[in-house]
Amino acid sequence: MPDLVFSKVGKVFPGGVAAVQEFDLSITSPTMAVLVGPSGCGKTTLLRLVAGLETPTSGEIRLGEERLDTLAPKDRDVAMVFQSYALYPHMTVAENLSFGLRVRRTPKENIAARVKEVAATLEIDALLGRKPGELSGGQRQRVALGRAIIRRPRVFLFDEPLSNLDARLRADMRAMIKKLYNRLRVTSIYVTHDQVEAMTIGEQLVVMKDGRIHQVGPPEMCYRHPADMFVATFLGSPPMNFLDGQWRQGTGAITLTLPSASISPAAARIPGPDSDEPVSVGFRPEDVHPLELASEHAELTLRGRIVLEEPLGHETLTHIDVEGREIVARGRETFPRDGEGAVRVRVPADNIHLFSARDGRRIARDRAG
Repeated sequence: MPDLVFSKVGKVFPGGVAAVQEFDLSITSPTMAVLVGPSGCGKTTLLRLVAGLETPTSGEIRLGEERLDTLAPKDRDVAMVFQSYALYPHMTVAENLSFGLRVRRTPKENIAARVKEVAATLEIDALLGRKPGELSGGQRQRVALGRAIIRRPRVFLFDEPLSNLDARLRADMRAMIKKLYNRLRVTSIYVTHDQVEAMTIGEQLVVMKDGRIHQVGPPEMCYRHPADMFVATFLGSPPMNFLDGQWRQGTGAITLTLPSASISPAAARIPGPDSDEPVSVGFRPEDVHPLELASEHAELTLRGRIVLEEPLGHETLTHIDVEGREIVARGRETFPRDGEGAVRVRVPADNIHLFSARDGRRIARDRAG
């Protein structure tokens, strides 16, 4: 299968609304690429550009050596699964599954065999005689998936296919989509604003905002090494905690603005800019631990008061007020209070992230310091 490549793709709608701007991305085949970002960031517009439902204002889209955006939609060999299922209500499940093949005049015996195969794969073979109105939401979504995969296209497009399902069905369908992809191994683009879907389904994560890419990479890398403060806050629930600080060019270390917060010089050291610079010190909720568990390397320490505890069964979210700045800890650990009712917490050096307070970009760490 050829690679799918976007080169300087832009889409401006009437009225000057720029939905996609200077979009550069290469999706190596086969890859499950997940476009994730807030509503209105251009994710669905990109899918529509690939499918031919919209035309780029600038740039080009290629599938291997072929210029995809110049082809008619019917000639692109792309299958799309919509958020709204988009099933034909007057047709049975079998007829919905086979519709695309019948339009392409596939021999009847081949159609019957492929309908049977796809229905068995999606566990809907007992539903072939029913119509969409007789199906549950999860069953309808399986039919929509089946209608796409039965064609065996060159590219799959998924436009938030699970957003209409309840939490339990979403989890089940998420696993099914991942299993289907592992079996079919066809280049796929999956659109969602749900970070759990993005992290669990994607091999390549594309984090977007305002029509632009903020970071591309494996889900774990984007989570553990966010390119900027937007990625750091968008990926993760609860989002990353931040404290204000200042990089001192003379010492090459960070000082924090909160008196009850301290960070060791070794943990804060960076290959600093040419002048003093305000920074944001970030850390994930799961990396906040009681200070009593600290080794001799308690690189970031904080003192505050617990204002809220949210037990979730397998873990607890602990909200801690640090001089008017609330941070969140996530885990199974408890935070013992001292004689004044305060708690002390620590964050290991390897889990501290530094960002420029001016533009939000990540600042590289100097471990050698």
